[in-house]
Amino acid sequence: MQSPSVTQRAKPPVPHIRCLSDPDLLNPEVQAPGKHKSNERLQLAHRALLVVEAPSSRNGRKIKHFLNSLRIDVKVVSKSKTFPPLSSKKSARYAVIVFENYNSYLKLDSWSRQLIDKYCRDYHVGIVGFIRPPREEGTHVSFVDGYQLTIQYKLELEDIKLNFDSYVWRVLKPGEVWKGFLPGKWAVFHSNHSTYQNLAYSRLSSHFLEFDASDDSYLHGFKYVTSVMDKGEIDGIPKILFGNDLNFWLHTVMMVDTLSYLSFGKLELSLDRYIQIDVDDIFVGKEGIRMTVDDVEALVATQDRLQKDVDGFQFNLGYSGGFYLSGNDDEDEGDKKLLEHRNKFRWFSHMWKHEQPHKFPDDYVENSMRLNKDFAKEHKISVYGQYTVAPHHSGVYPVHEPMYKLWKEVWGVKTTSTEEYPKLMPAWQRRGFIHSGVMVLPRQTCGLFTSTIFASDYQGGLQGLDTAIQGGETFQTVLTTPISIFMTHLSNYGNDRLALYMLESLVRFIKCWTNLRLLSLPPVELGFKYFEMFPQEKEPVWTNPCDYYRHKELWPVNKTCDRLPDFIVVGPQKTGTTALYSFLSRHSSVTSNKPSLKTFEEIQFFNSNNYYLGLDWYMDFFPQRKKPNDTILFEKSANYFDSEVVPRRVSALVPRAKIVVLLMNPAKRALSWYYHMRYHKDPTALNTSFHDIITAGEDAPSKVKRLQSRCLAPGLYAQHLVRWLDYFPAKQIHIVHSDELKNDPVSVMENLQKFLHVEPQINYARYLRYDPVKGFYCVVLDSGQTECLGKSKGHKYPPMDKASERHLRRYYKKHNTNLSKLLASFNSEVPEWLKQELKEVTPGKS
Repeated sequence: MQSPSVTQRAKPPVPHIRCLSDPDLLNPEVQAPGKHKSNERLQLAHRALLVVEAPSSRNGRKIKHFLNSLRIDVKVVSKSKTFPPLSSKKSARYAVIVFENYNSYLKLDSWSRQLIDKYCRDYHVGIVGFIRPPREEGTHVSFVDGYQLTIQYKLELEDIKLNFDSYVWRVLKPGEVWKGFLPGKWAVFHSNHSTYQNLAYSRLSSHFLEFDASDDSYLHGFKYVTSVMDKGEIDGIPKILFGNDLNFWLHTVMMVDTLSYLSFGKLELSLDRYIQIDVDDIFVGKEGIRMTVDDVEALVATQDRLQKDVDGFQFNLGYSGGFYLSGNDDEDEGDKKLLEHRNKFRWFSHMWKHEQPHKFPDDYVENSMRLNKDFAKEHKISVYGQYTVAPHHSGVYPVHEPMYKLWKEVWGVKTTSTEEYPKLMPAWQRRGFIHSGVMVLPRQTCGLFTSTIFASDYQGGLQGLDTAIQGGETFQTVLTTPISIFMTHLSNYGNDRLALYMLESLVRFIKCWTNLRLLSLPPVELGFKYFEMFPQEKEPVWTNPCDYYRHKELWPVNKTCDRLPDFIVVGPQKTGTTALYSFLSRHSSVTSNKPSLKTFEEIQFFNSNNYYLGLDWYMDFFPQRKKPNDTILFEKSANYFDSEVVPRRVSALVPRAKIVVLLMNPAKRALSWYYHMRYHKDPTALNTSFHDIITAGEDAPSKVKRLQSRCLAPGLYAQHLVRWLDYFPAKQIHIVHSDELKNDPVSVMENLQKFLHVEPQINYARYLRYDPVKGFYCVVLDSGQTECLGKSKGHKYPPMDKASERHLRRYYKKHNTNLSKLLASFNSEVPEWLKQELKEVTPGKS
């Protein structure tokens, strides 16, 4: 063996964190976490209202991102804007109101102030405020009128401790002292009123001379209150105020408890934190950065110590057997020592040679997996086959279908993890999903990569690593993430053993400062726990692999993103979508999807279980573009329009796609659907009159209610259009009025071609011809013959009875009124049917 190319430069650092108890506490017994939950939380939404100074405010963005990292929905409003509706049907829309600058709350105009205060009193909603220094130069002290509170500004402080007796603390464990200079200039609070409870104390910085200090007594003792709770004795509104922003790490933990306390536990986080440590790439690494015998023994010893503080803890070792015994002599002995301790760890498989599966043929990938499996058998490694991680996250997301298939066939995989869903950054937005029966969990990084071998390799050196651990990024990950799967590498366990240093230091710091319970579970059980916590994440949301450079690198070279639609006709049903589909398909530059064996010309991908079949399944319906820059692809699925999930899914996959909507009189559409179901021999439609269907009450049979919903719900046009506008700008949505399509399709198609930027634009008068027998326009083929829609289209139904007509006019009145206002957003004229429907409803019973 050759000598190592990287030599040991220093002894591995030893964890040095020790809990520093407050010496002023007479009885520093462990305080039980505060219990905040009460019935008041039941009327509050899991949402916060954030009032910022300006839309681009840096501190405002930081607060929003922190709240989002706690999975709290946030409504952001600028202080100068009108407040959104605060309540709905005797329930509160927001569990807490956060002011980026508390002074903005104090200076609200009288109307807004009365609105906020009444809401807070009525629903017992609290306020969080951050103190910003006044803009006036030389302003150091201000008195808050009516609140018996004085605020002192622009102080430099050092060291901080918490009020041990406050019942606000739940995650935080009071009794510790943070030593060091506090970042930035601070505001502190002074009051003798009983409504205030001091939450945190600090002292003047040793290099700061207070402007009115006559001696140095102010430098000693924790006499400066940096955070205070107003219990609401003066105005009936509880508040918690901070003398600085969230840039100080302790404020983030205080904020977690503040949100829980003020919301009566509505915004409470569990105290349980599950931690999984994956050691990727065992045996993979060049000479000099691999593990020796001493490193392996240190790994075992550290695991033994961690198991005392983290219930169920065990390192997960991901191995690539093809690199076994590929280091220098000392490192090869380290490999052998790992196998001596094989039963102390949980092993999972990578690939034989650490290959990226999406880059190789399926048979090669399968052979690589089986070689790794044979290696485990040969060396008597008990592999936890239900968990695996793909090298470099290859094939996990974007999904490479063959890899999932082979995972299950070779190993029986049920769980994996990745940092790539939906994107690598920001880390707090990473989520999980389930695909093809495999639970995909979000993975976190801890600042240690394959190149982080020595402390000097870490940004900022060992001090930088300590900062990340002691309140910084790594600590924040555990604070805000109930389940953290940390990715580490072989090289982090050799040489300076930075991973061992990081883990032990992190656990000690968490134990000193928080009441968090650190736990660990086997990966499959952890997957079940994750989706028990976040069931809404089970369903994936597919994105375009070519819209993000990291995903494009993980997308097989033989695949293309060109086989995705440029526009989608979304319906609703029975408004002429099939006719429009046939007209569009007549254009030589416009190409539709291939037909489905089950749903004919409609793919019905975004609204059905087809979505879970994945992106490959969807793209297979679209042909390769004949001329990449000239061919426009589209699909038509008429039940997309009124689906709650479709707009979000479409926007995620094809955010630049154009959306085409067809609208007709909703009452006429409802009748058409009813007779459509009769035509298809639906028993409920055959045995129940139209009037009885649309007027059925809550106690009606379930089959009647289902048919009623499909008759009526798609016609709530404004409601559905607003949902589409949440994900697409109005300029990407085109409204086609069905009556115009039926009576003057040439003009409709001319306008649609302009909207779609189709080239060349054709004169549809040459391609459409009215069929007097059918009663509608048909497509003219190149042969000169016409091709009309099938016999199931273009039926003439009996006229609607007057009672049903009156009922539906009243039913759709409000929705049609909203539609008339909304159409202006799309530069669409109000159609004649809508003008008629907006006339006064004739009184009378149905």
